Amino acid sequence: MVTKFNNNDKKLWSEFRLQKSNTISRVEFRTICLLHSQYYQHKYAEPCVCNPHKINQWIKDLNIIWDNGVK
Repeated sequence: MVTKFNNNDKKLWSEFRLQKSNTISRVEFRTICLLHSQYYQHKYAEPCVCNPHKINQWIKDLNIIWDNGVK
């Protein structure tokens, strides 16, 4: 089964993807954490901002779900 965003989450992720900045706001950070925990079925967590590797990986993971919905 292919995972796809629900309509509300699809809208949230669409708005996030439109941003052209290399930084994310606190609200965007929390949105990424929330969506990743929901769609990758783990407890909500906020990775340390001192090392952006994990949050960047989560963004890539969420983009995989995005790609599943637009194919």
